[in-house]
Amino acid sequence: MVTLPEPPHRHRRVAESFGADPARYDEARPAYPDAVIERILAAAPGGNFLDVGCGTGIVARQFRAAGCTVLGVEPDPRMAGFARAAGVEVEVATFEEWEPAGRVFDAVVSGTAWHWIDPVVGATGAARVLRPGGVLAPFGHVFELPPTVAQALAEAYRRLDPASPIAFDGRSIRDGYRALYARAADGIREAGGFGEPELWRYDWERLYTRDELLRLVPTSGGLSGLPAERLAPVLAAVGSAVDDLGGVVTLPYTTWGLTAIRAGSTAERRP
Repeated sequence: MVTLPEPPHRHRRVAESFGADPARYDEARPAYPDAVIERILAAAPGGNFLDVGCGTGIVARQFRAAGCTVLGVEPDPRMAGFARAAGVEVEVATFEEWEPAGRVFDAVVSGTAWHWIDPVVGATGAARVLRPGGVLAPFGHVFELPPTVAQALAEAYRRLDPASPIAFDGRSIRDGYRALYARAADGIREAGGFGEPELWRYDWERLYTRDELLRLVPTSGGLSGLPAERLAPVLAAVGSAVDDLGGVVTLPYTTWGLTAIRAGSTAERRP
């Protein structure tokens, strides 16, 4: 398991490390399951979406393919530049400092990024830009490595950076990740302006070759900002462990998310 620092939003160094290699991030990180996208589309009163922490535009492209208009907000100009090159409209800012300039949206979504935002400040900002009946839907997926691969990663990482706020251990991240969205739900309740948030989970899996997994692992927090010479021994340990398993592994994934409806009249909802 990759244990995130508590609370994650106070660790900006980790949060801003993912843009070190946007192309690798976009290639390695999987898109979200169709069932997740469809769930959020069904909850939204219209197709005008704001994607908070849009990164390279993975989520934005999925909602655009479903017919939505999507504006991204992304604090890292490297990630934003990649998203723009892929056709996504992006404004560079943290969500806490972003100025909506009177614009309103049918949905505020955030793919594996909401935990880097203060949960109360984020929910307050979402309430400000959502039309009545609009939906706030942060979600994110997380994978679990086979035990021997996870152990090899943990041992190599501890040798590399024992003082890091990121920890790799043997606990189940698929269950542990729930706490991030429970905290987000608490932030929504404290901020006010929404109905009761609904917490949900979707399980799935994906097959990885050795090379594919070695592209994915460096996109994790704590590894994403490492220079190549420091990352190399970690990847060597992971690669060796995968070789021992035959060079192919199936990773179980869980997508956690929540939906909360902006309070007020639903008269503006799309028929």
